[in-house]
Amino acid sequence: MNGSSRLSAQEIADILRERIRGGALKAGDRLPTQAELAEEFGVERGTVRQALRALQDDGLLSNVSKGSPPRIAAPAPAREEPQPTMVGLAPRLTEAFSAPRVRIDAVCLTAESFMLAVGEPVRHIHESRIRPEAIDVRIMLPSRRINLAFPVPVEGRDARDEDPVHERWLAQRNSQARVLQHNLQALRATHGIDVHVSFRALPFTPPVKLYLLNGEEALIGYYMLTRREEEWESQTLEMYDALGSASLLFSFAKRAGRRDQAFVEESQKWFDALWETITTDLTLS
Repeated sequence: MNGSSRLSAQEIADILRERIRGGALKAGDRLPTQAELAEEFGVERGTVRQALRALQDDGLLSNVSKGSPPRIAAPAPAREEPQPTMVGLAPRLTEAFSAPRVRIDAVCLTAESFMLAVGEPVRHIHESRIRPEAIDVRIMLPSRRINLAFPVPVEGRDARDEDPVHERWLAQRNSQARVLQHNLQALRATHGIDVHVSFRALPFTPPVKLYLLNGEEALIGYYMLTRREEEWESQTLEMYDALGSASLLFSFAKRAGRRDQAFVEESQKWFDALWETITTDLTLS
């Protein structure tokens, strides 16, 4: 292609992209060298490099800049539609617990969804279908001492009054976290698995729930507020609250491409930094 007007990097990327999508270049095939591509398209090597970077950003190439021609990447797994937390979390945890060394990090309002969803991988362990060697779980939940953004009473309250909505949330937070901790730590006695479960007290109300699975996948769900009533200790509480189990979970997995990989890595860095900053362990009482 040595016409009077040279092809741009974008045009070269589009041509190669069509070859990949059309099957002329298949997953695992090596591309020609940069010199060969530059000669084919009648451009400088710098233009070829720009085209290859564009294809890499699209997740179509692997082994770029490794000293040899890049290969055509395997197709990224199809992104699943987001599902409610109570539907989507359990199978993702089960897959994560299939690793030899399991690391789960979580930030949430309560441990309800986590507590219920972890029952599936625990059952698989009891049935000898999976057998991790070690499980390390770190969870950040709001401190009992802060003024929560939600749940809150519809009518508000005087600072001197008791807040039954807060007390209800606190009772749920503590009981669910204790059950989660017990169910995981029991695996040490029943299966000899090295289990560590630790909690830290968040100084703010998390606007999202976040689960980080083995540093390979991030699940994020946005809390959506609703007005509702709940019976608690012989009284009807009107509150603005978030139904966490109904929050849609969006998955970002490293294997899905560079953008997902960046989200997972930045989320993990944020969690690790926050965990180290917060020195207050959560008191489950």
